[in-house]
Amino acid sequence: MITLQGKGVSDGIALGKLTFLERTHFSVEKRTITDVPAEVERFNAARETAAAQLEELSRTMAEKIGKENALLFDIHSMMLSDPDFFEPMIGIIENQKICAEYAVMEAGSALAQDFADMDDDYMKERAADVRDVANRVVAILSGTWMDVSAGSDPVILAADDFSPSETVQFDRSKVLALVSRAGAANSHTAIFARTMGIPAIIGFGSSLSAGLAGVNAAVDGGTGVLCIDPGPAVIEEFQKKHELLEEEKQAMEKYRGRETLTKSGKKIQLFANIGSVTDVEAAILGDAEGIGLFRSEFLYLGREDYPGEEEQYETYKRVLELMKGKQVIIRTMDIGADKQAAYFGLPGEENPALGMRAIRICLTRPELFKTQLRAIYRASSFGNAAIMFPMICSVAELLRAKAILKEVRNELQVQGIAFNEKVPVGIMIETPAAAIISDLLAKEADFFSIGTNDLTQYTLAIDRQNDLLSEFCDIHHEAILRLIKLSCDNAHNAGIPIGICGSLGADKTLTQFFIETGIDELSVEPSCVLPLRKVIAKL
Repeated sequence: MITLQGKGVSDGIALGKLTFLERTHFSVEKRTITDVPAEVERFNAARETAAAQLEELSRTMAEKIGKENALLFDIHSMMLSDPDFFEPMIGIIENQKICAEYAVMEAGSALAQDFADMDDDYMKERAADVRDVANRVVAILSGTWMDVSAGSDPVILAADDFSPSETVQFDRSKVLALVSRAGAANSHTAIFARTMGIPAIIGFGSSLSAGLAGVNAAVDGGTGVLCIDPGPAVIEEFQKKHELLEEEKQAMEKYRGRETLTKSGKKIQLFANIGSVTDVEAAILGDAEGIGLFRSEFLYLGREDYPGEEEQYETYKRVLELMKGKQVIIRTMDIGADKQAAYFGLPGEENPALGMRAIRICLTRPELFKTQLRAIYRASSFGNAAIMFPMICSVAELLRAKAILKEVRNELQVQGIAFNEKVPVGIMIETPAAAIISDLLAKEADFFSIGTNDLTQYTLAIDRQNDLLSEFCDIHHEAILRLIKLSCDNAHNAGIPIGICGSLGADKTLTQFFIETGIDELSVEPSCVLPLRKVIAKL
């Protein structure tokens, strides 16, 4: 028996024959062209065909995996009409006078690499979506669409990687598990695998060789273990674990659709953190009671220019509509530090985490700030929106931000544009300064949300991006817990609610402390909602 270790991204056990995915491949040759306008027209026609395919795929997948899960293909379709996507392709055709297939592959690969090189994990994982859309257009241009086959018998399916389009089209009865050499934990492929209940492991690298095809294997999607040619004892162990997982899954489902209550009846709001429209699907599937943190800065990343008011408005509107009256807390852009966008033209800094970021950019570039606020207010007519300012360190900063908010409201009223005039306005507590003066800030805010990731690094003076300091980073440090308690007391003394949207919110070793401290809301990654509800119900 051979044991290979990867990274589990979708829990579950599978036993079966290992089979490598058979794709209909297409090759792209660099051909010189003479009729440039005709080639551009051929490219645009392929884009239209791709959009039509994605529209049909979205309809089909909505029936198969739910409307929210099919949203990705709407986003892929929107990508086809995004100038950042297609203009570089047209530029290569016109400037280099080469065929559309090669131009799409070249420009698509470059854009995907731009995403893959980003510091933010969420943006890194969008590279797969860019490749998926580019491959679709190339396949249409070359007349060889990517047909995928998992065979006729149920198998453990292996490949270099799986695209989102491939994953959702697999016949669940024929695919026992997915294993790949590459991949990302929060890619749409991984999300779809979890949605469809397919165990999945990524990151095997070259150890997952084609020479293993046809061999019996055992998959543990939770631990990331792949056993090649397992013996009877190992098979029995995996089967027992499968039975236990199924029992746990059924037990977890008992908490779906229920309020989050402790044994004594204390109500806790259990929300989800998201970064895009497509993440709403995970929040809904996870049974979140609302969105406690919509990271709006992702609208600004991975592009060449600022998103306009209309683009932002449509995004916020869509999220609010999908959440159907549940609260959506939209954090204004937290650009800077580890989230850089070159077109902002921010100066080079010795320590970006202590520099120009978040609300500081908004207050020094009010027109940019007002564009986002106008979009949020306009969208507020379509759901239960709240606005949250990041990195507030003083009452003066909060008052300046609220003054700009008032200007935006006045402008919209004069223009006769509908919006909800009672949108709650809160702040993040993510610096020791904000926690220490939280009694003063509470007089000017409708709610608090504690960003524990930044609060930890600023309290301990430890860069959270520096792996060398991990042994010194005590996320349960007494100073952090005291600042959380202080903020909570001051919020309640002022009669406003307080939540946690940082990673500590999902730390089950602190759940009892948060409830005893008086935290009203926890906002976590969507997959953590049901497990956390189960824990809270037993406290």
